[in-house]
Amino acid sequence: MKNIDYSVVIPIFNEEEIIPELWRQLLDVLQRLDGNSEVIFINDGSVDSSFELLKKITQQHLEVKIINFSRNFGHQSALSAGIDHADGKAVILMDGDLQDSPEAIISFSRLWQQGYDVVYAIRKNRKEKLLKRLAFKSFYYIQRKLSGIITPMDAGIFSLMDRKVILTLRQMPERNKYLSGLRAYAGFKQIGVYVERGLRYRGEPKVSVSKLFKLAFDGIFSFSTIPLKMATILGLVSAIFSFIIGLIGLYVKFVLGQEFLSWAYGLTTTFFMGGIQLLSLGIIGEYIGRIYDEVRQRPYYIIREKIGFEKISSDES
Repeated sequence: MKNIDYSVVIPIFNEEEIIPELWRQLLDVLQRLDGNSEVIFINDGSVDSSFELLKKITQQHLEVKIINFSRNFGHQSALSAGIDHADGKAVILMDGDLQDSPEAIISFSRLWQQGYDVVYAIRKNRKEKLLKRLAFKSFYYIQRKLSGIITPMDAGIFSLMDRKVILTLRQMPERNKYLSGLRAYAGFKQIGVYVERGLRYRGEPKVSVSKLFKLAFDGIFSFSTIPLKMATILGLVSAIFSFIIGLIGLYVKFVLGQEFLSWAYGLTTTFFMGGIQLLSLGIIGEYIGRIYDEVRQRPYYIIREKIGFEKISSDES
C-alpha cells in the first residue's frame, strides 16, 4: 500500500461554482494535517465545467486524483467508488457543497489519533428550510426505530474512518447502499463531533427530491424487515375493521330496526381494504425490486476514465 495517511473522498455533480473555493479551503486543511494526503474527486456525470476545473487542479497538485463516471450514478455510488480506490490509513468522506466545513477534518484527525475508528459529524444549527429539516429529523427517527441499528441523529456522510472500517465496507456488496447506515452497522469504536451545518457556498442543491426519497427508502428497507411485518399487521387490522362494520350493520338492522346503509359501509370498507392492499403490495414490491437489483449483478458504477492513479489499489481486496 502507498504511504498515504489520509484519503479525502468528494463526489462532484455540477459544482463548477463551488470547486475553486472548495479546493482552497481543503488545501488549507490538508497542509495542517500531520501526514501525507490524497484527494479523490468523483465526477458523477457532471454536464457543466466541473470536470475541466478538476483536471486543472490535478495538473498543479499530484495528490489530487479524479474518477470520471460514464454517467450520473448517484451520490452513494460516487462515495463507494472513492472508498474502493482510497489508499489512506484514514478515509474522509465529505460532500462538495461546503455545507460541511473542511475545517472539521482537523478535529476528526485528532480523535482518530486518540484511537477512534470512526469519527462522524453531527450536524447542528441546520440552515435548510423548516420543512426540509423536519423531513430529515422524521427520517432519522423512523430509520432508527425500524432498523434496529443505532444510527446517530443528524449524522450524515461527513466522517473519518480507519482503514479497517473501509475494508469492512468493501465487503458489503449490496446494490442499494446507505453508507451512513452501513457505517453504523460495521461497529468499531465510534464518536460523534458536533459540526455547524451551513448553507451551500453557491448555487442550488443538486440532489433532487426523488433522490432524497430513494436514499430514505434505502436507509429503511436495506436494514429492516419490519415493513413486511407491518403489512401483515395492517392486513389483520383491516380484517378486524371489516368484521366490526359487519357487526354494526347487524345491530342497526335487527336491534335498532333501522335501515342499514349497506352501500355506504361497503364503499368505505372497499376503499379502506383497497388502500391496505396497495400499501402491502408496495412494501413487498420494494423488497422484490431490491432482490432483482442484487440478482442482476450490474456494476454499482462505471468509470469512463481515471486521472492521477498509478494503479488500482489491490492490497486488501
